[in-house]
Amino acid sequence: MTITTGRRIGALTLAAAFFVAACSGGASPTPVASQAAASGVPATGAPPAGVAGSINVSGSSTVEPISTGVAELLKESNPDFNYAVEGPGTGDGFKRFCTGETDVSDASRRIKDEEAKACADAGIEYVELKIAYDGITVMTSNDNTAVSCLSFADLYALVGPESQGFARWSDGARIATELGSSTTLPDVNLVITAPGEESGTFDTFVELALASIAEARGHKSETTRPDYAASANDNAIIEGVAGNPTSLGWVGFAYAEENKDKVKELGVAKDPNGTCVAPSTETIGDGSYPLSRPLFIYVNKARAMENPAVAAWVDFYLAPGTIEKVLESVPYVNLPASELDATRAAWESAR
Repeated sequence: MTITTGRRIGALTLAAAFFVAACSGGASPTPVASQAAASGVPATGAPPAGVAGSINVSGSSTVEPISTGVAELLKESNPDFNYAVEGPGTGDGFKRFCTGETDVSDASRRIKDEEAKACADAGIEYVELKIAYDGITVMTSNDNTAVSCLSFADLYALVGPESQGFARWSDGARIATELGSSTTLPDVNLVITAPGEESGTFDTFVELALASIAEARGHKSETTRPDYAASANDNAIIEGVAGNPTSLGWVGFAYAEENKDKVKELGVAKDPNGTCVAPSTETIGDGSYPLSRPLFIYVNKARAMENPAVAAWVDFYLAPGTIEKVLESVPYVNLPASELDATRAAWESAR
């Protein structure tokens, strides 16, 4: 199933699952973490009633399906609750958030210093809430049988700042060899479709896979090559990769997982010729997948105080069972209990 741009999660399926969980005869309620019990966060995964008003959320296309799923579940029991959740990219989301256009900013990376300054200059105070983990998935076409694993050195050789103009995979062989890789890069066309600079997925990919190599080789402008098909639309990236037999690209784990019939996920090794690790809920959750990353929502504290709908939505987001239930349909990775407790504590202290 492809995750669509708008309403990305089957609300009826999720809501039905909540109903069964809440109404099963003899079922024990979900245990409440200590911080949740102290904070007033709802003690079960059942949506609260009587929520009215509207919220406006923008930012990461990676986090968008989670925030949309939470909003849809809340809407099921609260017809007077309305929401807008958009995913133009983490950077574009922070631009809107730090000018007061939105209540919440979804983010697939932490806020940058310059973005935090823009918020401070505008008098916007916020709370950062970690909500899940994701792994950036490197992928190619299912037709590409020549490649199954790439190291950070290989990725730098193919998409780093020194690879501008490379039209074939084999063009990156010299750089990869200089970096210690013995990977055989096939002599076939290299067609890259991947996130653009407005995307938090772009920023995190550069930070994790390319930046240290670029800096060591004297390229202080830590970025990718500029000459590839860049898109803020994850589904367009999937289609671009699927549409060329010798393609290369990367997206959030959920999008690759939902499109395994179209794209081939590649294993990734942090070190040249190192152990290749495939992305999965297990390897992302334990951090062994080298391109694992946390996901966040940033909440405007004043809006949460002024607008009960914002506070109710965040309360429900962090209620025991909510994220876990959404992630049954959106294949990201739940936070460990201790980290989710810390998120709840951060939200309670900000209220």
